[in-house]
Amino acid sequence: MSAPSRPLLLWDGTCAFCRRWIERWRRATGDAVDYATYQEEASRFPERPRERFERAVQLVEPDGRWSEGAEAVFRSLAHGGRGGPLWLYRFLPGFAPTSRWCYRVAAGHRPSFDRLTCWIWGDHVVPPGNAFTTWLFFRLLAAIYAVAFLSLWVQILGLAGSHGILPARDTLQAIRQYAGAGRFWLLPTLCWISASDGFLVTLCGAGTVLAVLLAAGVAPLLTAALAWVVYLSLATVCRDFLWFQWDALLLEAGFLAIFLAPRRWWSHPRRDPPPPTAARGLMRWLLFRLMFSSGAVKLTSGDPTWHNLTALRYHYQTQPLPPWTAWFAHQLPPWFQTFSCAMLFAIEGIAPFFLFTPRRIRFAAAGAIAVLQVLISITGNYSFFNLLTLALCLLVLDDGVWPRAWRPSADSASVVPYRSSLGWILAAAVFLTSLVPTLDALHWPTDWLGPFNTTYRLASPFRVVDRYGLFAVMTTERPEIILEGSDDGRTWRTYEFRWKPGDPKRRPEFVAPHQPRLDWQMWFAALSDFRREPWFLSFCQRLLEGSKPVTALLAFDPFPKAPPRFLRAVVYDYRFTDAAERRRGGAWWRREPKGLYCPVLALEGGRLVAVTPLPSGP
Repeated sequence: MSAPSRPLLLWDGTCAFCRRWIERWRRATGDAVDYATYQEEASRFPERPRERFERAVQLVEPDGRWSEGAEAVFRSLAHGGRGGPLWLYRFLPGFAPTSRWCYRVAAGHRPSFDRLTCWIWGDHVVPPGNAFTTWLFFRLLAAIYAVAFLSLWVQILGLAGSHGILPARDTLQAIRQYAGAGRFWLLPTLCWISASDGFLVTLCGAGTVLAVLLAAGVAPLLTAALAWVVYLSLATVCRDFLWFQWDALLLEAGFLAIFLAPRRWWSHPRRDPPPPTAARGLMRWLLFRLMFSSGAVKLTSGDPTWHNLTALRYHYQTQPLPPWTAWFAHQLPPWFQTFSCAMLFAIEGIAPFFLFTPRRIRFAAAGAIAVLQVLISITGNYSFFNLLTLALCLLVLDDGVWPRAWRPSADSASVVPYRSSLGWILAAAVFLTSLVPTLDALHWPTDWLGPFNTTYRLASPFRVVDRYGLFAVMTTERPEIILEGSDDGRTWRTYEFRWKPGDPKRRPEFVAPHQPRLDWQMWFAALSDFRREPWFLSFCQRLLEGSKPVTALLAFDPFPKAPPRFLRAVVYDYRFTDAAERRRGGAWWRREPKGLYCPVLALEGGRLVAVTPLPSGP
């Protein structure tokens, strides 16, 4: 026997099934392993019985060591830098006999498994590459960043400006006194440089410019990193107003995108190198966590409407900012709402597991998730959440789905994706850390994760991993707060918000991907007690002060010249009208007063006070 200079994998050249998989393994191992048919090379190894070559692939290594079947495949991959399967084969109990059995079954039924391979992988099992798909993802991510920054730009002074509802300056001052030098870790934000109105606006403008540069492909790694830093800075100081699930999702996806970005000064769809495998895996894991957690928390919450599949009978009219299409969706028959709820659980609870399967199956899973996101966006206003989820679905695809003219050149596509030990170590750390909030959201124990619980706590201020789970408990009623001002305590005039329900005859409108942050917060406030919503009292104080940045967030200020003396918040129960009611009166909503949300408020010496009883005269 003449030992080869490099590991040599010998396979059956007459087997179409074998040929497909040899192509894939050759791509994975590169030049580290040689491949040849046993019909051509078996004569070099007369000591090896021919029956072995016919039965399974054979690997011979430079030291003369032979292995066959599943072990031969795993050892070949390990020579190419993919040692995970071999480690499992050697050390995980039960993995070796199971993999040997699976190999024997496949080898004994090659034609059937060849057809199965074509069905779930396509004609070629060699990964087509992901460079163009990743390039498209960054264009979508840039658009989402642009929407997020522009949306916040027109609201920032009313939300966090010096005369806003929750001034960033006051937030930072309180933390400075409380935390000292630790404040930079507790509140990671560029606003430590300045919390002035001008600086807040500058950050929004800078973020928008960075989004444009990212879309243009200028230094994608640098621009993605800077855009993430700027958005984190704004999210940190805007507190309650930027603490939504899509803000968390954008920060986590934006952080992972830094490691996914091409390491070059100018990105081009036909010349970008393949993206790092570990970063792509973490993006897919993020999509899995988002969808599976959203489905699982509905079941673990114990909410009866989810358990009996009636939740969607309430959802369309009780969601935060329903558009006019939600009125029509609410009129659909109960059987359809039940069916829709079952489909929702199938997509959120089952489809995510197929994101890690062969390409055609995972494409179908991503397609199901994408359809759900489109339907949600048609019947709701969820800012850029649906668009960002669609962007994550895009990363599940590969370049094989696009026209050949769009894909990278053959030379670029043949490059093995960038891999490094450090990259995989970081990916493993992020994965294990992300298990903490994911399991916690499902009320599952996390003690076994040991130090990664501490890692999660330390990383929490940076929001690089987060917990997800939308609408764990379905709201079955819709309380709405209507704010009214008065100069005499007898005549009350109503403040109108831009997007949240108010006038029953005003048509609910689409506003996404823009998010009116104040309107959204009013939905949460109505479901809570005013004593647990300190921002709401601050909002009321700004209205009594006549703060222009705050009143600019509203559609109509009934006191444009001078603020009112008194302010009251009346709670109404809102419900969609039915078709007959709408035909008769043209109203989209019917409402019933439920009382005051909080005491009547006024200013005394610059402080907010409750007024009881109201004055009886001028």
